Amino acid sequence: MTSPRPSARARRERNAGLAFISPWIFGFLVFTAWPIIYSAYLSLTDYDVLTDPSFVGLENYERMVQDPQVRLALWNTLQYTLLQVPLYVVVALALALLLHQAGRASGFFRTAFFVPKMTPPVAVGVLLLLLFNGEYGLVNEALGALGIDGPSWTTDPDWIKPGLALVSLWSVGAAVVILLAALQDVPVELYDAARVDGAGWWRRTRTVTLPMISGALFFVTVVNTIAAFQMFTEAYSAYFGAGNSTYANDAALFYVIYLFREGFAELHMGYASALAWLLFVVIMLVTAVQLLVSRKLVYYEGEQR
Repeated sequence: MTSPRPSARARRERNAGLAFISPWIFGFLVFTAWPIIYSAYLSLTDYDVLTDPSFVGLENYERMVQDPQVRLALWNTLQYTLLQVPLYVVVALALALLLHQAGRASGFFRTAFFVPKMTPPVAVGVLLLLLFNGEYGLVNEALGALGIDGPSWTTDPDWIKPGLALVSLWSVGAAVVILLAALQDVPVELYDAARVDGAGWWRRTRTVTLPMISGALFFVTVVNTIAAFQMFTEAYSAYFGAGNSTYANDAALFYVIYLFREGFAELHMGYASALAWLLFVVIMLVTAVQLLVSRKLVYYEGEQR
C-alpha cells in the first residue's frame, strides 16, 4: 500500500522550511563537513601548506605512536581534565544553590556571575600570570595574609595545571545559569514532602535536588569535559605566547597546543590533521563512556525505568 502524496500546502511548508534553514545547511557543508572530510584526507599525506600534499598512507599515525610529545601532551591534558571538570562542576553547583536561595536578588547575581564569561580567553591567560605570580600575585598575597606560603603557580610544574584549573573558574557563570534554571524547575511539592518526612537540607539536596537536576549536571559535565580536552588559548597565551618563553615548559604542553605548533609553526599540516583525528577519537570515546554511565545516574522527567 502506497503512502498518500503530500498536499500542495504540505509541500509549500516543506519548501519554506528548507529555504529558511538553507543558510545553515550551506554553512555546515562548507565550514564544517568539508573541513572534516578534507582533514581526514590530509592526515594521510605529507603536507607543508607551501606545496601540494603527497600521499603517505598511515605514516602520520605511525609517527604519532612513536612520538613522546604526543604521550606527554595527552597526559597533561588528561590530568588537567580530571582536575578541572569536577572542580568546575562543584563550584558551579554550589553557586547555583546559593543563588536559588537569593530570591529576587538572584537576577543581579546571575548577571554578575555570567559577565566574566564574556572575557576573551587571551585576557584570561594574562590574568593567570597576574593573579598567580609566585612573587607578587594577588592569590599568594591573600594566602600570605592567612599565614600560608603560596606555591610558584606559573613556574612550578606541579602547580601549573592546578593554577589553570582555578583560573578556569573565572568563566563558571555559564554553568551557574544552566544549573540555576534547572533548580528553579524542581517541583516545590517534592521539597514539602521531604520536609514532612523529616529530611534536613543535606538529605533534601541528595535525594531530591541532585536527582532532579541530574540532566543539567550531566550536560555541564559533558560540555566542560570536551572543552577541557581542547584547552588551548589560556595556556598558550600564558606560557607560549610572545615574550613568555621563560615560563614555557613541558607541564603546560597541552594536546591542542602541540597540534597547533605542529600545524602552524612547523607546517606539518598532514601530521597535525592526524593529531586532530586522534583527539576526535579520544573525545568521542570519553563522551561515549559518559553516556553509558549516565543511564544509571541521570534522571529525566517522564522517563520510564
